[in-house]
Amino acid sequence: MKIYLDNAATTALDKEVLDAMLPYMTEHFGNPSSTHGFGRKTRAAIEGARKSVAKSLNVSPSEIFFTSGGTEADNQAIRCSVHDLGIKHAITSHIEHHAVLHTLEALAAAGTIKLSFVNLTPSGHIDLKHLDQLLSENERTLVSLMHANNEIGNLLPLKEVGEICQKYNAVFHSDTVQTMGHYHMDLQKVKVHFITCAAHKFHGPKGVGFLYVNGDVKINPLIYGGSQERNMRGGTENLYGIIGLAKALEIANRDMDEHQKHIMGLKQYMVEQLKAAIPGVEFNGACLDNCLYTVLNVRFPKTDNAEMLLFNLDIAGIAASGGSACTSGSNQGSHVLRGIKSDVSCPSVRFSFCKYNTKEEIDYTVNKLKELFTVKEMASK
Repeated sequence: MKIYLDNAATTALDKEVLDAMLPYMTEHFGNPSSTHGFGRKTRAAIEGARKSVAKSLNVSPSEIFFTSGGTEADNQAIRCSVHDLGIKHAITSHIEHHAVLHTLEALAAAGTIKLSFVNLTPSGHIDLKHLDQLLSENERTLVSLMHANNEIGNLLPLKEVGEICQKYNAVFHSDTVQTMGHYHMDLQKVKVHFITCAAHKFHGPKGVGFLYVNGDVKINPLIYGGSQERNMRGGTENLYGIIGLAKALEIANRDMDEHQKHIMGLKQYMVEQLKAAIPGVEFNGACLDNCLYTVLNVRFPKTDNAEMLLFNLDIAGIAASGGSACTSGSNQGSHVLRGIKSDVSCPSVRFSFCKYNTKEEIDYTVNKLKELFTVKEMASK
């Protein structure tokens, strides 16, 4: 039996999305910058996709810029804010995605900005009082805080943070890669300047995303070249990727309420079953309260073979993660779990769910985990 519980890393491509993409991989192949009929056909498709994305966020199509994914979009938002908006100071947290952390750290190391880290609560949430204090003490500031953490799922109160940033005339960027397609977003109700997206997190294709840039903000390109994306990103567009992104987001918004109910049910069920099956099991982050419903980070009891847990799950046909897939090759462990002061001597596993997962898969996974910990307990006696 093969079970995929690593949907925070990537999701399976929806067949409806593939069907929408296929004509633009075969029949409609023109370069969107070409002025002949082949190019006009694909240009119209891209602009149709842009309008679809903009409609789902209640923004103008002119505020949506397609990118290669979330990492590029985060880099553009941060680097262009610093270079073009007079930013001298940035605030982030120790548990941000490395696309944000490493970019800000590089700018700070070069002496371009001063970098501050906002405090975290014991459960891993942002300390909003400390954020307010940091903003009150500094000059023109960029605040970069993710909407939902990719390892523990803690949610940021976007509207409240946006209002704090507005109070101090700060630029607000939020990485929404894990939440786009999983929550309804009306950006007319949130004071945010930049948000980012990667299509493969909600059953779209890999290698495509977008950056939302509030119309009140004027920045220059990160990537220079041609005049694509209204002179904001040089390079021939990822035509069928963009078509797939728009279709995936359309489907996600169409079926969101149904999928939220289904996935949250699976998560709650797994929490209950794990508590019953494995004494001493705990959860990193907020778990069920104010937390992304697709992510569950489980801290298991200490074992001499902690490093073998993911391997043994893989042998049993279960795909899960020890943290972000972007850093899974690192031997330094999770910077997020270190950031919330989780007991790193205990093995932690991130299980993440999607609309295709079933209760039977949860039962199988919990039973395998129970077997693994029963074997380890017997071996240690």
